[in-house]
Amino acid sequence: MADQESRNLLGLLNGVAKYTYYGDNEVTNEFLKEELYPNISEDEFQKLLMKHTGLLKSIISADMDYNQLAAFLSSHTKKREGGITEEQAAVYSKFWKNHKVKIHDSVISQSTWNSTLKSVSWRIDLKTQARHIDQLHTPSAIVELQLTNGNGCDKKEADVVRFEMDEEKLTNMISSLEEIEKQISSHCQ
Repeated sequence: MADQESRNLLGLLNGVAKYTYYGDNEVTNEFLKEELYPNISEDEFQKLLMKHTGLLKSIISADMDYNQLAAFLSSHTKKREGGITEEQAAVYSKFWKNHKVKIHDSVISQSTWNSTLKSVSWRIDLKTQARHIDQLHTPSAIVELQLTNGNGCDKKEADVVRFEMDEEKLTNMISSLEEIEKQISSHCQ
């Protein structure tokens, strides 16, 4: 019987993930109740659903690694009221192992509105044509940024931005990036 309960809980977690994070509109709470828990009342099912959805949201919002998950589940197995069993903790571990990356990517995708940097490429060229002779054969950096449009659509279009920098501009940009790195490092420690 415990094996069937574990399968039902795994099915419930998969169903919640499908309609909450993967956008599957065919899976509903009513469908999950009919398929997995037909013998319990609507109130009992709602309590069960709220409990496990809450635990799942806690795991997802913290983007727990496996050590954090183990500690989190261990603390919930020790609770007297509202806790979970060892078997249920094993189901959560199995579920998270199979869905962590996909759910993480889905949450990131759903929460990105602006364009994101997809790739950067650059090269150094020498100018072979110029208005003034002193500008010939000076090195310049040609930078290409590929941006993915993240406006909430499923279809992500890519924009390419190209620009050129001379040695002075490149030096200024590198020093600015180093300053940003120092600031980030100082706030992370």
